[in-house]
Amino acid sequence: MKPRVSLITLGVADLQRSLAFYRDGLGLPTEGIIGQEYEHGAVVFFRLAGGLMLALWAQEDIAFDTGLAKAPVSSTGFILAHNVLRREEVDAVMAAAETAGAGIVKRPQDTFYGGYAGYFRDPDGHLWEVAWNPAMLPEE
Repeated sequence: MKPRVSLITLGVADLQRSLAFYRDGLGLPTEGIIGQEYEHGAVVFFRLAGGLMLALWAQEDIAFDTGLAKAPVSSTGFILAHNVLRREEVDAVMAAAETAGAGIVKRPQDTFYGGYAGYFRDPDGHLWEVAWNPAMLPEE
């Protein structure tokens, strides 16, 4: 297996609500919900930096497709991180997330590694870190 991740899919309770959060609240570009003509096929894709894609898919549809029982989201199961170029961007992204309906888990503060970061949960409980790390700046 090559060390590459090309798509991250988040299971969501309400596809419309999550679309509004990520598109309208956080400003991620998307064509909206596609695949509605297929049973269990409605999905939202967001193109991220570096060719990475973020998808939103209803938890019930994931359960159907995989054969697994639907389970609650665990906010401590994994973290998605959004690294920014400037310290002040952390506060701006966190404010946008809160305005969009995110639950603030930890307000931005200085970190042990010399950066600045905070955490929020999306409407389904997925945990996001917003960080400025001077040793790991993203490409513009």
